[in-house]
Amino acid sequence: MAAIVHFEIPTEDTDRANTFYQKTFGWNLSPMQGMDYTIALTTESDEQTGAPKEPGAINGALFPRTDNLKTPILTIDVADLDAALAEVEQAGGSVVQGKDAVPTMGWYAYFKDTEGNILGLWQTDTSAGS
Repeated sequence: MAAIVHFEIPTEDTDRANTFYQKTFGWNLSPMQGMDYTIALTTESDEQTGAPKEPGAINGALFPRTDNLKTPILTIDVADLDAALAEVEQAGGSVVQGKDAVPTMGWYAYFKDTEGNILGLWQTDTSAGS
């Protein structure tokens, strides 16, 4: 079963959004080097793996809103991103943004389900020792 492992919140103003989530919920927010992307730690996480210590908890990120990515997004962990995108299309969904890499971490893509919702897919790069 593919689990939800990450969330993303689109923003109009990164600084304003970071301030809101830090003050309101106490999230630890840190910019990801070389990307317009802010990691949001919402729960205590393992220092080596980054995985949440609390069962069922997930961490996420904030990113600039785009024309295609306008609402909060849940991300599903898959073993094979290419196969998952093919299954999405076979089941009546569509690819919103194709496979792209996060160096040394893995690959991601976005899709639209049959109800018009946009979700993310994530495949961890197991060759990087993560």
